[in-house]
Amino acid sequence: MPKFRALTVALLSFGALLVAPATASAALPACQHFYTGPIPDRPISGGHGDGTTAPPYDVSGRLPAPGGISGGLGSDGKVTFTFNRVTGAKAYRAFKNGQALQWISDWGQPTLQVTDASPCAGAHYQVYAMSAEDTAASSIGQISTSYRLDSSNHLAAFRLAVGTTLNYRVSAYNDVAQTALGYNAGTGICAVDARIVPWGTRLWVPGYGHCYAADIGSWIKDDIVDVWFPPGPSADNWGIQRLTLTVE
Repeated sequence: MPKFRALTVALLSFGALLVAPATASAALPACQHFYTGPIPDRPISGGHGDGTTAPPYDVSGRLPAPGGISGGLGSDGKVTFTFNRVTGAKAYRAFKNGQALQWISDWGQPTLQVTDASPCAGAHYQVYAMSAEDTAASSIGQISTSYRLDSSNHLAAFRLAVGTTLNYRVSAYNDVAQTALGYNAGTGICAVDARIVPWGTRLWVPGYGHCYAADIGSWIKDDIVDVWFPPGPSADNWGIQRLTLTVE
């Protein structure tokens, strides 16, 4: 739907719409959804919440996100960036639009570097640190803010401005497993199209409460968000609702 795809090529800042950099967008192909199979339509069915309000998802006990992210699009057509080491980290993972891009073990190298050999326009690059060289939910740190190419093809921090509203279809899921980011699924987690809504974005969902973008899904594309409910009737009762979400 063009209304929502437009968000992938626009920056939203304090209510002002700024057209995405023409240089970066013109030079690179559009970012495609990771799932290439058929996606069934999700017509609005209505529904209701279970009467509780999901609290803000707490990530404070995890390793801090890597900082100092710096880089951009090179003459070789690749996006390359470096970031700062995190105390206590044994490894790092980098992502592009919610898809695993690179694993970096921390053995004391002077520079921690990520390379994307197939960049696309408006891609969101994010990194987290791990306290062990595994993907156990307990070892995964906080996800960094998103970085996108600016008009000079340098990576710059990006987030959807607080107060931005998204008119989305909101469905429900109750998978009991790790999310695509790596945290354990639970109340207050939501799945998004990470080309549009970067991981770590916090949303207010009417009838549900707070949700933290930390998952994706094959059928979560464009204007669709899945909010998590515990196993039971709550997910079925939620149905599919058209709601106005607010970035927190």
